[in-house]
Amino acid sequence: MMGELALRYPRNTLVVSTGAYENSAASDPRFPQAIDRVGIRATRLRTVQGLARWTWRAGGLAKQWRPGFAWCGELKPAGYPARWIAARQHVPYGIIVYGTELLLIQEKIARSRFKRGMAGSIIGNAAVIVAISNWTANLALDVVTALDVVVPVETVPLGTTPSHFRPGLDTSAVRAKYGLNGGPWLLTVARLEWHKGIDTVMRAMAAVRAGHPTARYAIAGTGERRAKFEQLRDELRLGDAVRFLGAVPDAELPALYNAADLYVGASLRHLARRSVRVRARRRRRPLRWRAGRRARR
Repeated sequence: MMGELALRYPRNTLVVSTGAYENSAASDPRFPQAIDRVGIRATRLRTVQGLARWTWRAGGLAKQWRPGFAWCGELKPAGYPARWIAARQHVPYGIIVYGTELLLIQEKIARSRFKRGMAGSIIGNAAVIVAISNWTANLALDVVTALDVVVPVETVPLGTTPSHFRPGLDTSAVRAKYGLNGGPWLLTVARLEWHKGIDTVMRAMAAVRAGHPTARYAIAGTGERRAKFEQLRDELRLGDAVRFLGAVPDAELPALYNAADLYVGASLRHLARRSVRVRARRRRRPLRWRAGRRARR
């Protein structure tokens, strides 16, 4: 979401502070805003050293630019430097929240007094909490109540650009690039994490292929769990019936959705993101929605 905000805000009205990503130097020029990257990988910002460097750098940016407001792209780790700047330089901040991190916060504050105190400080001192769906907003209200703090919670549902995500696109290029010939193809676009339910879909592929022998499953996305998922694929003897596409550029996603016969959103506890749902419907693709807990083995 923060990337979309940075693209659409008036030129030079935002300063984006974040970590380093692979090929970030090549992508930064497309943003009409100043992109300030801390000299550490984005995946390391959650560490003590990463938080210290980010907080120090964000404090310097606040002194230089004197912003009127700060947005956090997620609760953790962005909430830590935002809370520090608010305390030291009186810059109000808002937090964009997602279901996954709120569920984790619920578990942590229930068993740790220290984490309850930290969460209460960050969330309780925010000017606003912005949720990406009504379900997420209700969960955020539960967290706010559990922390015994007062902060407004607003909902801004995710969406798509209909001129970009539309049916009828030429899929030949993405089919050739990612080897998506044949099919029918099931598709998931998500981070490679357990709560996305990718393993559940792989376990179901044997039953799917019993009725549709040529059915195959493509997963677009990156994450630390890829090796585990590839191991599971091999254990299940699925072979080329499951294909990991890796990082798919944004420009190729509309055609990728068009190439699929069925989109599968298998996230646990209703966490499949609304934006994916909307994109699938824009493609006029049937949508398979699985709610609830992971199926037992």
